[in-house]
Amino acid sequence: MKRNIILSCMALMLIAMPAIGQDANKLTAQEKKDGWVLLFNGKDFSGWRQCNGTAMPKNWVIEDNAMKVIIGEGKKPGEGANGDILYSDKKFKNFEISIDWKASKMANSGIFFNVREVPGKPIYYASPEIQVLDNADATDNKVDSHLAGSLYDMIAADPKTVHPAGQWNTIVIRVQNGKVTHIQNGVKVVEYELWTPAWDALVANSKFKTFPGFTEGIAKEGFIGLQDHGYPVWFRNIKIHEL
Repeated sequence: MKRNIILSCMALMLIAMPAIGQDANKLTAQEKKDGWVLLFNGKDFSGWRQCNGTAMPKNWVIEDNAMKVIIGEGKKPGEGANGDILYSDKKFKNFEISIDWKASKMANSGIFFNVREVPGKPIYYASPEIQVLDNADATDNKVDSHLAGSLYDMIAADPKTVHPAGQWNTIVIRVQNGKVTHIQNGVKVVEYELWTPAWDALVANSKFKTFPGFTEGIAKEGFIGLQDHGYPVWFRNIKIHEL
């Protein structure tokens, strides 16, 4: 039993951290065998589109084998340009997704799952958010549950697990039958269960307590999404494994 636990922990660490020498946005032979699929090919935005839209927003570019959101034309830092995006080729229910992200100084963004599009509403209106943040200098760093890796405004992640602005981080989000974990740079930092009294209590004590998208219930499945919060942020090695 002890040996199995050690082996499981080693496998989790390999998933949660970019492989040494592995090309960006490429799957290893073992990952392919295990059923992992890339959601970003490193070259273009195939499969991605604006939330509540049909095309990619103009403030997303490809840079250094990563998709990068930039400050929208005519916008100030911190002002999104309606540039939240979805991987819309498929909705996911039970899965494990791994994403590398890198924040610029003061940057703020988010990763979403089980996204349910609501016309006229932002991506966070009806979807849990995993926070992406420059913990040191972002203006939204005063609340523990607003720091990187946290379930935004609900459960705080350990800030010691976050690499600073300009360095890559890896977040692994596992969702299975409502049970969710966030693994940040190889360390499990958040754990919760959707559609339970405990989840309802988290919502009731958060900014989402008046959001019908939350009070009516988070969707049982949905899209994967990334946020435009008006700061440069990079994403790469976006890969998913259905459970």
